[in-house]
Amino acid sequence: MADSEAVDRLHPVEEIQTRLSRHSSHGAAMRREGALNQLSNTVRTMSNQDAESRYRTEEADNRVQLSGRSPCESLHDATGKKIISWEPNDKENPYNWSTKRKLFINISGMLTVTNSTMGSSLPSMAIPYMTQEWGVTSSTQKVLPISTYLIGYVFGPLLWGPLSEHIGRRNLTAVSLSLFTLWTLGCALSPNWPAFLIFRFLCGTFGSAPIAIVTGQLADIYEDPVARGRASRSKWHSLTLVDLVSFYFAMTVSGPLLAPIVSGFCSTTIGWRWSFWVALIYAGATLIPVLFFLPETYGPVLLTRRARKLRKLDPTARVYAAFELEEKDIKQVITKVLTRPIRMILTETIVTATCLYLALVYAIFYISFAAFPIVFQNLYGLSPGVTGLLFLPIFGGVIIALGTFFAWENFLRKSQERNRPWTKKEEYRRVPLAAIGGPIFAASLFWLGFLAKTEINYAIPSLAGIGFGIGFQLIFIGMLNYLTDAYEIFAASANAAASSARSFLAVVLPLATTPMFMQLGISGALGLLGGLSLLLSTIPFIFLWKGERIRAGSAFCIALKEKKLEMKRRAEEEMEKRNDATAAGSDSQEEKEVV
Repeated sequence: MADSEAVDRLHPVEEIQTRLSRHSSHGAAMRREGALNQLSNTVRTMSNQDAESRYRTEEADNRVQLSGRSPCESLHDATGKKIISWEPNDKENPYNWSTKRKLFINISGMLTVTNSTMGSSLPSMAIPYMTQEWGVTSSTQKVLPISTYLIGYVFGPLLWGPLSEHIGRRNLTAVSLSLFTLWTLGCALSPNWPAFLIFRFLCGTFGSAPIAIVTGQLADIYEDPVARGRASRSKWHSLTLVDLVSFYFAMTVSGPLLAPIVSGFCSTTIGWRWSFWVALIYAGATLIPVLFFLPETYGPVLLTRRARKLRKLDPTARVYAAFELEEKDIKQVITKVLTRPIRMILTETIVTATCLYLALVYAIFYISFAAFPIVFQNLYGLSPGVTGLLFLPIFGGVIIALGTFFAWENFLRKSQERNRPWTKKEEYRRVPLAAIGGPIFAASLFWLGFLAKTEINYAIPSLAGIGFGIGFQLIFIGMLNYLTDAYEIFAASANAAASSARSFLAVVLPLATTPMFMQLGISGALGLLGGLSLLLSTIPFIFLWKGERIRAGSAFCIALKEKKLEMKRRAEEEMEKRNDATAAGSDSQEEKEVV
């Protein structure tokens, strides 16, 4: 009413201008809303197409019929192409490989991951010596040896994760590890500071490949071929896939904790360059088995090779794998494959929230490589080598976290056998571990911050590392396994999104470490980090509370759930048909024998 009276008092020309302005604003708002709806519909369509394409290939690979016909029947009818698939108990199917072969893949994967993560923190205790050699005095510059490596961690997984779902795992692993070894040699021989930073960036880019690929390799050889994403029992010591992934997470932590010990003792005795010579020796040792013995594990790629071999033996044969017949032009790769992790970060609430929390925890982990020298060298006067040894309590916490995880898995398994109602909820399988780890992680930061005083022996604040390791490991096990469960066949892309996001914050925050500690002091800086981590530790509790509703509103989760249920139903129907055919054949044979 007041607005109407105000307009009535305006000059006629002013009145027209006011009404046109309001109409224009309303129209702009409507256009923005329309654009957002169009973007949302586009993303949802791409998600549905992603899920449809991948599950159709999965069905074809595992001989699941699509509505009574081949999933590529139109191609078969039009061109006469025959689609091959895995036979029952096929020895070339990675799920049926021997225990020894799977064990080798496990060990090589863990070694390459350690190789990569050790490189991230390798210069931490060597920085004072290399900056002295090259005359670098800026506190911001001194953080760059770690930050430039982590910049590579930001961009690398966005490439390696989706590509491993597109062209396979083995060749990407071999090429990336070979180049990582070459760039590590470059770090050892660097003539100046800029060259060293460039080699560090290249090391991070190619060293990030195992972070994105290894979990996919484990899923390739241990997952159930129909119900991907579920932890199936493996032959190797009766461990589940989730058990093995948890060992993988432990290895991602052990590498950065081992590196400061190497650089701390090398720098003070035989020179900082020997830190990288040691890393080069390790990289070369892990490269040899990868180049000569690591097999391809990605099922669709293996079927494609089988089809090509058959066509080579018989040029007239029109035999193809379903994966070969997927659209693979450059436009499809760029718009769907490589953008998948970015779409997940921007549109998937689960991925966004998980990335935010893991990014902060991961950044604090790398802040510790600058914070420990401030606390234990500047405050307590310890040597770089001894300061490096004080990272060992964190590793002890990681071991305790693994024990906690196995205890939880045992409790969960028994509860599932008893059909407890809470075990039916997706979030209650993994997220409770992160809910436990979050407050422990925050408490460890408060412990270190408020007990690091000259009148208190350095061993007391160093014990905060135990809680730090427990919390860090439980948070990562819980949240990343939840991502794997939620996004199943696109778990590599979801994990790549999480890896890139956390690496981005791990690049930015450490740049502020020295100024933050100078302005706030040790207790103030660690208290701030502890408060932030405590605030974000509410995210797992929100997932436990509203996770089902969040997944119900997810374009990816809806599409994956629909396609998975549809595929499961078809798989059951196909199994019944095979059993009926087998029974009919047996009856026919018996009749012939009677006659």
